[in-house]
Amino acid sequence: MAKSKSVYVCSECGYESARWYGKCPSCGEWNTLEEQVREAAPAASSIRASRGQVQRVSLAASDLPTPIREISTADEPRYSTGMGELDRVLGGGIVKGSLSLLGGDPGIGKSTILLQICEYMGRTMKILYVSGEESRRQLKLRAMRLGVNTENLYVLAETDAERVIENIRVMKPDIVMIDSIQTMALSDLSSSPGSIVQVRECTGAIMRCIKSLEIPTILVGHVNKDGAIAGPKVLEHVVDAVLYLEGDRHLSYRILRAVKNRYGSTNEIGVFDMQDNGLHEVENPSMMLLSGRPVNVSGTCVACTMEGTRPILAEVQGLAASSGFGNPRRMATGFDISRMNLIIAVLEKRAGYFFANMDTYINVVGGLKLYEPAADLAVAIALVSSLKDLCVGEDIIAFGEIGLAGELRAVNHAEARIREAARLGFRRCILPYHNLKSLTLPPQEYGIRLFGVRTVRDAVNALAKE
Repeated sequence: MAKSKSVYVCSECGYESARWYGKCPSCGEWNTLEEQVREAAPAASSIRASRGQVQRVSLAASDLPTPIREISTADEPRYSTGMGELDRVLGGGIVKGSLSLLGGDPGIGKSTILLQICEYMGRTMKILYVSGEESRRQLKLRAMRLGVNTENLYVLAETDAERVIENIRVMKPDIVMIDSIQTMALSDLSSSPGSIVQVRECTGAIMRCIKSLEIPTILVGHVNKDGAIAGPKVLEHVVDAVLYLEGDRHLSYRILRAVKNRYGSTNEIGVFDMQDNGLHEVENPSMMLLSGRPVNVSGTCVACTMEGTRPILAEVQGLAASSGFGNPRRMATGFDISRMNLIIAVLEKRAGYFFANMDTYINVVGGLKLYEPAADLAVAIALVSSLKDLCVGEDIIAFGEIGLAGELRAVNHAEARIREAARLGFRRCILPYHNLKSLTLPPQEYGIRLFGVRTVRDAVNALAKE
C-alpha cells in the first residue's frame, strides 16, 4: 500500500518542495507555500522501465502519425454568441469542443455576460450552466433581472467535479458553462477547493470529458491581487482561450481582451457598457471615449491606438502643476508610468521643456489602457500643452512613437488611423514624417490635413498651423 506524504506547494507559481520555506525559491513570494497531503505512486512501472521491461502497447490506425499533407484544413464550426464584440474577440465565435477561460475582478460582469450568452444560444442549443457560487434561486433572480428566460437553459448547483462530469456525459449539452473553476473539487484529493492541485486536476478532468464529447465549455476563473488568474499557470496553458474582462467597477465601461486564443487573434478587444439590464455592446468605442471632451483647452490631446485591426481614438489628458515639495509627483492612469517618465526626460533633454519642479499627471479618459508606443506623441503634446497653457484644437489628433533622441518613429497601420480620424470629423493629424512619406495615396485624398514631423519640438510647433 502506498504511503502518503506531505509536500509544500506555492499558491502563486505551483512550485513544489519537500520542506517549508518562508519565501518561495521559484517566484520569490513570501508565505505562499501550503502543505498538501499526497499518496505516493507505486514505483513498479519505473523499475520495469529502468530494466528495459517496457510493456508493449497495441496501436490502432487512428493512433499512428499522420502525414501533414493528409491533414484536413477545413474550418472548425463556430457558434455565434449573439454579441458581435465577443465574437470578434473569440475570432468569429465559439469553436466546437473548445475550452475557454474567462477571468476578471469580482463584480466586473463575468456571470452577467455568460447568462446573456445563454439567452441567445438557448434558442437553438441546449446549455448546462454549473454554478458553484450561487444557488439555483439566486441564479434565477439574476436571470430574471437580465431578461433571460430560455427553455433550453439547465442549471446545476454543484461543486463536486465528478458529479458535474457525469451530468455532462448523461445530458450531452451543446455548451457548458462552469462558474467558477475555483469552486470545483475532486473527492479523491484532500486539498481544499481553489488550491493549486484541485484547480489543476479539476480542469484536466473536465477538459478530457468535453474534448471527447466535443462540447464547447467556458470556465470562469477568479483573479488574485495582481490581476492574474488565480491558481497554477498550467491552467492557462491547457485551455484554448484566455479572456480577461477589464474595467473599473465604478465606471460603466468594460473591455474584453484575449491574452490567448488558439482559434483567432489575441489583439482584438470588445467594448461593453454595463447597464441595469446587463452588458450592452459598444460598436463605436471611439465615439464613446470622446464624448464630453472639453473644447479648446490646454492639457488634452486625442490619441489613436490599434487594438488588433480596430483603430480606437481616446482622449489623453495631461496636467503639470507647480510642486510644493522637493520631489515632484508623477502619476499615470491608463498609461505606463515608466513610459511617462521616459517621455518627460526626452522633453527636458531634447525639446527644452522642463518638468523638474512640476507635479505631472496623465489620465486616459474612459478607463482605456494605452499599451502601444504610438500614444507617446499624444502624451507629450498633452504635457507640453498643460505646461505652457497652450490650447490644442478640438480637430487635432496625434500619433507616433518617441525615441530617446527626440525623434518620431514610424508606427504601423498609419492609414487605418488616419481614415478613422477623418471619419470622426478630425481635420488635422500630426504623425511621423516617415509615415507620411509611405502612404499609398496622396495626402489630400484622405480628407484630413496631414502634418509629418520629425521631432517632438516640430510636433508642438505644428499645433499652431491652420
